[in-house]
Amino acid sequence: MKAEVATANVIDSVWAEIQFSANAWASEEPSLASYLHATILKHNSLLSALSYHIASKLDCTALPALAIRELAEEALADQVDCIRLDLAAVHGRDPACDSKATAFLYFKGFLALQSYRVAHYLWVNNRHPMALFFQSQISHRLGVDIHPAAEIGMGVMFDHATGIVIGETAVIEDMVSILHSVTLGGTGKESDDRHPKIRYGVLVGAGAKVLGNIEVGACAQIAAGSVVLQDVEPRTVVAGVPATVRGESTCIEPAQTMDHSFYSA
Repeated sequence: MKAEVATANVIDSVWAEIQFSANAWASEEPSLASYLHATILKHNSLLSALSYHIASKLDCTALPALAIRELAEEALADQVDCIRLDLAAVHGRDPACDSKATAFLYFKGFLALQSYRVAHYLWVNNRHPMALFFQSQISHRLGVDIHPAAEIGMGVMFDHATGIVIGETAVIEDMVSILHSVTLGGTGKESDDRHPKIRYGVLVGAGAKVLGNIEVGACAQIAAGSVVLQDVEPRTVVAGVPATVRGESTCIEPAQTMDHSFYSA
């Protein structure tokens, strides 16, 4: 019981921080006050605001916003700690993000990831048609295509996010950072386990393609524009087409520092 109370207090403090920022923005820009009220200030919790935000972005004639919001609240009800870690990842790693409220409202990588979490919940609960509908809407509205069966951990950041493609059997562990135009894809028409496994703390640079059922070890780095076709050892840096080992990471967790430098091999 004490642990549950402590978690609730932390969640409340994060939500209070987001509301504080929204109140300040509403004072600075009165023309945005109604938008900020609808998206943040009228809500009593992070979950309520996020479900509204997801619904407003994915709304369509086939599935109206109210139905999307109900599904999002159901799916994310026990994932608030995960949502908080994803917010902290964006705020802590992206120098362009000045607050958690900024990440929440304006960084589509965060929103695409939370929308995927709804689709994944539907998939694992055998609601495959609805999960695939969410995947299609996320791709159409946000430019991020993640199969709902893919497994993604906590504290993950999609930086810019446009053009990210993640296949059905891909796995992304906790505290990973992935930049725009990254593909975690297969190499053929096989139907079994065919997509990459990205382990803890990995940093994947913009435009990288990681193909096949291969493993990228913990805290490894993949340079921008690389094509990775073989396993990558932990804490190593790979670059090129096809990618080869170029050295070792200069930091313990490159995904958190976003440091693309390395020790030359």
